Amino acid sequence: MVLPFTPRPDSPTSLSPLLPAMQSTEPPEDIPVAMRDMPVKQKPKSPYLLVWVVSGAVGAIAITILSITLWILNNPSPGSRSADAGSSGTIAPGGNPVAGNNGEDPGLGDGSPDPTQGTATQANPTDGATLLGHRAYAEAPPDTLVPILADGSLKLRDGAAQAWFAMEEAARKDGVNLMVLSAYRSIEDQQYLFFEVKKERGQDSSTRAEVSAPPGYSEHHTGYAMDVGDASNPDTHLKPEFESTAAFAWLRDNATHYDFEMSFPKDNPQGISYEPWHWRFVGNQESLETFYKQGERPQGEPPQGNVPPSDGIQGNTP
Repeated sequence: MVLPFTPRPDSPTSLSPLLPAMQSTEPPEDIPVAMRDMPVKQKPKSPYLLVWVVSGAVGAIAITILSITLWILNNPSPGSRSADAGSSGTIAPGGNPVAGNNGEDPGLGDGSPDPTQGTATQANPTDGATLLGHRAYAEAPPDTLVPILADGSLKLRDGAAQAWFAMEEAARKDGVNLMVLSAYRSIEDQQYLFFEVKKERGQDSSTRAEVSAPPGYSEHHTGYAMDVGDASNPDTHLKPEFESTAAFAWLRDNATHYDFEMSFPKDNPQGISYEPWHWRFVGNQESLETFYKQGERPQGEPPQGNVPPSDGIQGNTP
């Protein structure tokens, strides 16, 4: 009798529990279970990266703008040295107009001091020195000057500026339009007016001094002197014909109320030609001593020697 074979459950011949494992074709998982659901950490971006990029761009733009500005300042165009002064005049580097002789074009240079003439030294105004008939004047310190035009191109000392504002307003209320044509002028400006124009015209120094003061010898250096015109009559700017205008008539009758006086009236003791447009402020101790404490001749005493008539082509003043 043959008994049927019934394997024991724990018999090695029972292979059915092992078959699924042996038949699996899936690769084994090599990531530990504890790490399977952990998020992947990314390296954080530097918060300063954008700041550095923006800063670099701004810096590059700023350097470019600064470089262009410096180049423009050091290389002005030739046309910037001249402008219409109302009487076909010259514009000095400081922006002050200088009338031509009877309106003629005085000729323009590059505005730079003549290298063959050296640099002008400021004369001592207290020693009564004169040069080619012109008196020495100290140059006003920059911190004592204030602008009298909106664009800042013309300046006077503070006391003179305040007096000018008051005088201009009073004249306007009377229907007269006073116009400032020239005010403070530096020694550098005067170098241009004297040496450059002298060279262009082929004049010797004595001839040039008949119409223009040498550097260091102009009333305009003081910050107290100015040239005034009639805005309604520009053809008379910096010319003797200015005396026929309403502006001159008003100044003649009212300027002393604001401490201004004409620097070079007819038959003035300094021997300078008549300049009805040139006025100076003498409303404080310093300005008074500037113009009257240099051995000025008494009224009526004739000048000694051949004193040149004025400081700037015709119509420019000492």
